[in-house]
Amino acid sequence: MTRRLMAGTGWKMNLRTGEVAGYAARLLEQLHAVDTSAIDVFVLPPYTSLGAAATAFGGTPVAIGGQNMHWEEQGAWTGEISAPMLLDAGCRYVELAHSERLQHFGETYERVRSKVDRALATGLTPIVCLGETAEDRREGRSDAVLASQAATALAGQPAQRVPDVVLAYEPRWAIGSSEAASPDYVAARHTTLRALLSERFGTEVAGRTRILYGGSVTPDNGPALVALDDVDGLFVGRAAWHPDGFARIVAEVAAAAQVKSRRSDR
Repeated sequence: MTRRLMAGTGWKMNLRTGEVAGYAARLLEQLHAVDTSAIDVFVLPPYTSLGAAATAFGGTPVAIGGQNMHWEEQGAWTGEISAPMLLDAGCRYVELAHSERLQHFGETYERVRSKVDRALATGLTPIVCLGETAEDRREGRSDAVLASQAATALAGQPAQRVPDVVLAYEPRWAIGSSEAASPDYVAARHTTLRALLSERFGTEVAGRTRILYGGSVTPDNGPALVALDDVDGLFVGRAAWHPDGFARIVAEVAAAAQVKSRRSDR
């Protein structure tokens, strides 16, 4: 089964409102010669830049999303952003469970599960990050940790809704480091996640659910990673904070989509 590949970036706490138009113009210029019709492309700006991004990317193949959200639809939650607010701002996606939210803000996958529920009910596509720590890896717990995270985040979801969630494998030890996980290591973790989905929700659901890779992805290592059978796209950080870097990643994912489509047609 051919899954539609994705290329995305989270800007984290970068790119203020006045910088968005220039980024978008440069990115779209670079993508003019790239056929993106077979992939989904997205950027996740800071909240304050969402309006500018919605304007700059409106009517283009580039969708926008939020970097986090609250689990309630509204209420007395000072400083928080709800799923309907993200939808109002023009968002299609929302990132949940990034390692920085877990490490610095004490989020848990039990809480992430409630955010997944809210996102789906509101019409947003949640991108749920999963990943083991360096200690987990050293002690051989990587697959068990990923299985627990995925099972918790998706608990209670009917099988038919699971493909509406995008999973993003981002080993916590690779985020912001000098190099990504090796292709062999990534392939093994994605195989584990696909097997978990098959066991819990059935092979048809597992075959339709997209699993991205993120964690020190660059234009140099991107092609080898996105070429892997169970990798359905790349989720990029700092390498995409300049539009030229992201344009290269998008082009690589688009090329991989063509190769995988031809392979599945044989």
